[in-house]
Amino acid sequence: MRPPAQNEPQDDRTMTLEAFADTIIPGEKRWPGDRAVAGAAPGGGAVAAGAIELLEWDATGISGGLGDFARALNEHALAYAAQHGIVLEEDVPPFVALDHAGRTALVALLTAPGHPEKDLWVSLALFSNMAYDSAAHLNTADALAAGHPGLTAMGVTRPDADGLWRFPAYSYGRPLADLHPDTTPSGSPA
Repeated sequence: MRPPAQNEPQDDRTMTLEAFADTIIPGEKRWPGDRAVAGAAPGGGAVAAGAIELLEWDATGISGGLGDFARALNEHALAYAAQHGIVLEEDVPPFVALDHAGRTALVALLTAPGHPEKDLWVSLALFSNMAYDSAAHLNTADALAAGHPGLTAMGVTRPDADGLWRFPAYSYGRPLADLHPDTTPSGSPA
């Protein structure tokens, strides 16, 4: 994933979706003037983990509707700001103009039980989480080699030199059961 250059213009859709993903799993700003990423947590969050790339992946089934998600989120942000007397800066999309607390409160409303659009916003939140905690859109070994923030934070280890993962220590500190005497070296029954 190539982060945008410090002064590279971003379209409203991307900024809005980045701000949403950053609300779900916050991270640090990518540069001092970053508006989409609020900088509410140290290290890389969902945006650094590739949330936009995962959302734009056609395998998600929602990539074609991302513009609609962004427009709807910005409409909700305008309504939220009006309801709470918040004056939004106009140089960025409305959701991006909210501070982190405002973004969080709005997302909590949109994903609350009983909200008529809850399923839509929860799906967007799940994909933001997925980018961070599984890097589903990336080859795992490549993501680890590149220092993927979520996989690294969770302690996912790199594969052996041949690209395979082996686990010489049992996860419970001991084998769960003795091998059956008729088990072949490949693990199949004889």
